[in-house]
Amino acid sequence: MPTDQNKSDFYQSLAQQAEALVEGETNLIANMANISALLFMSLADVNWAGFYIREEEELVLGPFQGKPACIRIPIGKGVCGTAALNRTTQIVSDVHQFEGHIACDAASNSEIVIPVMSGRRLVGVLDIDSPKLGRFDSVDGLGLQLVVDTLQKSLL
Repeated sequence: MPTDQNKSDFYQSLAQQAEALVEGETNLIANMANISALLFMSLADVNWAGFYIREEEELVLGPFQGKPACIRIPIGKGVCGTAALNRTTQIVSDVHQFEGHIACDAASNSEIVIPVMSGRRLVGVLDIDSPKLGRFDSVDGLGLQLVVDTLQKSLL
């Protein structure tokens, strides 16, 4: 099991890689596509990594890696919708215990969702699923926030 410091160093490196991928590019879809591919190939024990993009009061499927997914999620519903509504990171150790969880892939057991913001405006969310219970913790949350921060800077 990696130490928190090792995980922090891993995420620092991942954020640097994400920054190199989006440097000089302002297209949201292109940047989300590259970041979701980077996350999917770099993170252990994940079965889905991608983005949902806000359209009015819904989140609509954006670039991702993994099995086909739910296309539309109402803001406030499920883990993604809750993160979008509250604009806070959601770390769920067991999605089956999360009231209102939307099961796009029955193999997913834990999830982390991080809002993507442009100033005060919600752009969408980063969603990562794992078949492993308890896969994500606060160190993952902080580390993945660094990656989301890189994407957010490309929106300016």
